[in-house]
Amino acid sequence: MTDLVTFGETMLRLSPARGDRLETATEFDVQAGGAESNVAVGAARLGADAVWLSKLPESPLGRRVVGELRSHGLRTGVAWADPTESRVGTYYLEHGGEPRGTNVVYDRADAAITTVEPSELPTGALESASRFHTTGITPALSERAAETTTALLRAAGEAGVTRSFDLNYRAKLWEPETARESYEALFEHVDTLFVPRRDAREVLDREGNAVEIAHGLASTFDFETVIVTRGTEGAVALRGGEVNEQGVFDAETFDAIGTGDAFVAGYLAKRIDGGDVADALAWAAAAAALKRTIGGDIAVITPGDVASVVDGAGGIDR
Repeated sequence: MTDLVTFGETMLRLSPARGDRLETATEFDVQAGGAESNVAVGAARLGADAVWLSKLPESPLGRRVVGELRSHGLRTGVAWADPTESRVGTYYLEHGGEPRGTNVVYDRADAAITTVEPSELPTGALESASRFHTTGITPALSERAAETTTALLRAAGEAGVTRSFDLNYRAKLWEPETARESYEALFEHVDTLFVPRRDAREVLDREGNAVEIAHGLASTFDFETVIVTRGTEGAVALRGGEVNEQGVFDAETFDAIGTGDAFVAGYLAKRIDGGDVADALAWAAAAAALKRTIGGDIAVITPGDVASVVDGAGGIDR
């Protein structure tokens, strides 16, 4: 039985050396990165049997993505597309200190994922999975990607699979009003919601503190679990009327990209392993802290790494 199935786009990330500008860079570091594959890899590295579903062109770049993900123990279920009609999406990450900051430039038009249909995907693993996970990025990519997201969530529900959804709002993909309409149409097919407090306020138009937001969302949409992240203030989880809070763990930030995905991976991996919500939140916070010390999108971590943070450092409430 598969523990976790995820679905979504994975791009190639190209990053010049720290301090270099994109317009003058002569060398780029290349890595795979995508919210759902980041979660799947993180969970796989923490002991889960995980599968990532997506669509890629059958090209050297498509195989580059799959090869990197498989190197972490992740199983992949890819619909291969004609490389003359589609491409691998890319994004460029320019690391810069203050006051310039870090800049992200996307180049994902006509990516293979935008034409994905449920019938193309090898969904056998989904039928026997324990959990299914996707994010709010995927339905923003195209109408077909949105339809496939809905179809997979619905199919997972019909198979008795626990479904989780990370809001993961991206302002460069769509406006808040459009995103909210799409998200709320999906919520009837979601059991566990991950949402940053900022996005709950600005995109879902929810008021109040994290606990109030969690109660409001759970009441309106009948979620089994709502997890509201609060940045440096940690996270709140509501399940069965019980509230759990978790602080952050200290981390020296080398690369913050993928921190939220590592949080989700840590939570899901611990729940799959039989941990309760409080334990899962602690693993989520530890995985997120560890990711901040690692370059690239993916949390290259082990269960021992996470356990040492949970057992040795303790949560820091801010």
